[in-house]
Amino acid sequence: MSLALEAVSYAYGRRTRRILSGLSYTVPAGLTVLLGPNGAGKTTLLKLAAGVNQPTAGTVRLGHLASRSKEYRQKVAWMPQSITAMTGLTAREQVAYTGWLKGMNRRDAWDAAAAALERVQMGDHADVRTKQLSGGQLRRVGVASALVHGAEVLLLDEPTAGMDPTQRRVFRDLVLRLVTDDVGVLLSTHDVADLAEESDHVTTLTAGRITFSGSTAEFLGHAPAQVPEGRRAEAAYTALTSAAGTAA
Repeated sequence: MSLALEAVSYAYGRRTRRILSGLSYTVPAGLTVLLGPNGAGKTTLLKLAAGVNQPTAGTVRLGHLASRSKEYRQKVAWMPQSITAMTGLTAREQVAYTGWLKGMNRRDAWDAAAAALERVQMGDHADVRTKQLSGGQLRRVGVASALVHGAEVLLLDEPTAGMDPTQRRVFRDLVLRLVTDDVGVLLSTHDVADLAEESDHVTTLTAGRITFSGSTAEFLGHAPAQVPEGRRAEAAYTALTSAAGTAA
């Protein structure tokens, strides 16, 4: 099933300008990187896709499931930018608690938490209190929490923000393994280096508008021919952003 936003508009208050206006977008299968500068509307798009916020106009659906439904929220998982370490809880307890909030019974949530932590290579930290984990480890607990209830689509909002290069590499490898496990991933970032050349698709969002959506090869094709290989993603993004600014 495809997750689709159809003619969606959203504003954070009646008297504020719309962050998104009439936006339509279908999340591709596989790993999609959502690129855009701060303030472009990436977090808003993800919150709508996750069912955390509801659009002021338009619809958000996963197949026939509307984003307001319990079934939708069980199939779509969202990891926000900030992961809170719950006081007194171990990694397994925090992940299991998330599963319980998603409607799992306590025994199933407890068992699934162990499996989810293994998937993100945190099984050996299952009994460590989350307050004692590093920032990168806590992000992986956040992914485990998103996966614990068997979601089909995983939405990640700036997941590598604040990570050092080694932590980012570990997290990228984790995301790529999740996609292999048939979980669709939409990952937002303003850092063009984040998976842009390892993803299946790239989408760019500028000032609340989709300015590009296509395969990674098509995205990289927007880079000038003379640009070195390691800079092609950055150059392609710059070219698309400049073109969007000119069009506006």
